[in-house]
Amino acid sequence: MKLKLFVLAIGCVLFSAAYAQKIQQTVRGTIVDQDSQVPIVGASVMVINSNPLIGALTDENGNFRLSNVPIGRVTLKVSFIGYEDRIVPNILIGSAKEVIQNITLVESVSKLDEVVVLGDQEKGEILNEMAVVSARTFSVEETQRFAGSFDDPARMAAGFAGVNGNAEGNNDIIVRGNSSRGILWRLEGIAIPNPNHFAGEGTTGGPINALNSHMLANSDFFTGAFAPEYGDATSGVFDMKLKNGNNEQREYSASISTLGLDMSAEGPFKKGYNGSYLVNYRYSSLDLLDRAGVVDFGGVPRYQDLSFKIALPAGGKHNFSIFGLGGVSSIDEEDKDEEDENTIISKANVTNRLGIAGITHTYQLNDNIYIRSALAGTGTSFEFDEQIPTVDQVFNTTSIGKFTKSSLIGTTAFNYKLNAKHKIETGVIFTRNSFNMKSDDWNYDEDQLINELDEDGSSTMFQAYASWKYRATEKMTFISGLHYLHFALNDNYSVEPRVAMHWQFKERQAFTVGFGLHSKLDGVATYLAKQFNEDGTFSQPNKNLGIGKSAHFVVGYDNQIGERTHLKVETYYQHLFDVPVENSFSSAFSLLNETDGYTTRALVNDGKGKNYGVEFTLERYLHDGFYYMSTLSLFRSLYTAKDGIERKSAFDNNYVANLIGGKEFRMGNPNKNRVFFANTKIVLIGGKRFSPIDLEASRERGEEVRNDAEPFTAKSNDIFRLDLAIGIRRNRARTTTELKFDVQNILNNQVVVNEYYVPATQGIDKGRQLGLLPTISYKISF
Repeated sequence: MKLKLFVLAIGCVLFSAAYAQKIQQTVRGTIVDQDSQVPIVGASVMVINSNPLIGALTDENGNFRLSNVPIGRVTLKVSFIGYEDRIVPNILIGSAKEVIQNITLVESVSKLDEVVVLGDQEKGEILNEMAVVSARTFSVEETQRFAGSFDDPARMAAGFAGVNGNAEGNNDIIVRGNSSRGILWRLEGIAIPNPNHFAGEGTTGGPINALNSHMLANSDFFTGAFAPEYGDATSGVFDMKLKNGNNEQREYSASISTLGLDMSAEGPFKKGYNGSYLVNYRYSSLDLLDRAGVVDFGGVPRYQDLSFKIALPAGGKHNFSIFGLGGVSSIDEEDKDEEDENTIISKANVTNRLGIAGITHTYQLNDNIYIRSALAGTGTSFEFDEQIPTVDQVFNTTSIGKFTKSSLIGTTAFNYKLNAKHKIETGVIFTRNSFNMKSDDWNYDEDQLINELDEDGSSTMFQAYASWKYRATEKMTFISGLHYLHFALNDNYSVEPRVAMHWQFKERQAFTVGFGLHSKLDGVATYLAKQFNEDGTFSQPNKNLGIGKSAHFVVGYDNQIGERTHLKVETYYQHLFDVPVENSFSSAFSLLNETDGYTTRALVNDGKGKNYGVEFTLERYLHDGFYYMSTLSLFRSLYTAKDGIERKSAFDNNYVANLIGGKEFRMGNPNKNRVFFANTKIVLIGGKRFSPIDLEASRERGEEVRNDAEPFTAKSNDIFRLDLAIGIRRNRARTTTELKFDVQNILNNQVVVNEYYVPATQGIDKGRQLGLLPTISYKISF
């Protein structure tokens, strides 16, 4: 009996000791030269303020490993003689998954033994070394932390200076008064279609991003004066990178939320091989509940998506990767009258499909030269059927069509680091676009469906670019380059010079300036759409339409006010020219105001526009669990159509203000490793502009008629939104769990932001700001 009590006592002591022991994790990764991508051997990596000190040196492959790192948030410092120190802040360490960091160092041009740059340390440098203005790196952790972002990078970016979202809930990204049509999406260096579910023809919107943020590595977002490698964009650039899976151990995570049920897995292929896989799958929760009979309402969104990345290193000089993204979404929607819910005013059936697959190859020719190439295929399908009722509730089809597009894309880039001061990058991008598009629209003059588009064919686009980075001193960097774009469908082209400078004129202050000429092709449907003529014939008036262009001028000022507080001010001017506008001296129509679809109007490149403004960002980086970011954008957006009159554009909101912040708190017994977090976002946006509806003309024609004589003269009240996210994160020995409640527009403000004519009631329906939208999610990683 005494022996049993003794054994039991010893067991209790051991259990208590194990329970009290702090949970620890491994942090590992690779350190490489930023310009040449060559591994750096012998670099020092340490956890700042660790006691005892946690540190390591990189091996012959540039790899490092830090064992027994306590969970929570840590900051790394990376040092190597002849290179500038690098600070990597606020890395979130959990118990379930190893943390893998791939870090670049910048070689010192003055060959000092140690160089410490006190600029924007806390956030790290922009991933693209050729970008020094109007650029920001965003992390997966930020995407998941910002209130109201719903783990969506596009919604998270709407909190940055100069960026505005869509008040009605669509995922449009309005940058510096430009239409969202000017956005370029890239994935693993490849231009991709809009990666949102329920995206329409020619739009960058869609309420839900098909690319799960858990798949992303740190990525870049640009708002103007883009680096020379970026073409076919005039508004903004999302340059997204997929992270590599863990190549040493298998790890899993699963989550369920209002938006979807998703699962991910990652791990090595075999022991001793550095290759890895990472895959994620998500399915609509509302669709599952609808199929189970739990919910029952019109317009249940059905969607699912799959994304993956496979890393396949082959020897010391070759690295291959295979990546992909696929999504399917559909909805059967019924819109009802605001005043009488028994009256259906329209029906719509929409189905979208998205597919992206590619392979990349990086060849390290020597210590100064590497070549990066990629081959990818993309495809989209957008199918729709819209109906409106007659007075006796008989539904007639008013619009029906299907757009199927695919692209084969090949890219290669040659990177040559001459020395610490000079780097040259040149590249080419070849894209072959195939399309099969058909669309019928109701013609109210003829009182029948008329085919507006019926095309099956292909075309090509060729791009080439060259960049030169010159670091005159540690404090002064120049970027110059040229981008060329050729569109074979109508043999139009654009030659675009780019220049930029970054000057750190004081220890904690920097001045930036940039200029770039940029161009953007419209959707192929606009070039090939048919116009119905009065004599009953058809023509394609826009087949030879030229390319719209925009010249960007940017001047910026950065001030690292303290160790963790940063002030950034940028002012800009954009001159838009060769803008497609309707070929009529009495028309005010310009493609600058369009966000989706296509037009059958006859267009010419006689339009102009200008966007100018100033942006302020005051940010306190996350430290001791607390952070905030305050942004203010003051701007004007104007356009001039064929009639020669300068007007306010659809995106001339005049101001956008954001206040984003949050705090993490340790809960209860420290040994239980529980953290409570609260994040908030306050948004104030100037009223949205729209063209008033001519009610009498609409009733006479039986369709919506806007007052073209007064375009965008109507303006909504200011748009105010308060988002709030709270949750609990807990680390156990081998699992991390998180429960989060995220609410967008918690005050349920529903400002009227647009108007729509309703033929069924012969009245006007109000388009309102998206109301209260709560989501709850639970995630487990193991």
